[in-house]
Amino acid sequence: MKAETHPTYFPEAKVTCVCGNSFVVGSTTESLKVEICSACHPFYTGNEKILDTAGRVEKFKQRRAAAKK
Repeated sequence: MKAETHPTYFPEAKVTCVCGNSFVVGSTTESLKVEICSACHPFYTGNEKILDTAGRVEKFKQRRAAAKK
């Protein structure tokens, strides 16, 4: 067998969410940054949260309207 075929495993990799929540998991990278976690996801919190920060829906509607012309 070839040596060194598997990536390095970090048993205490830190995951940081944009909401400020952080927790430790096992991963092949030392640190992870996520946009949504269980502390801020609407399914777990019961609160509705709009994630359209860049106006993506409006851009899509404009492109769709332009394509129809």
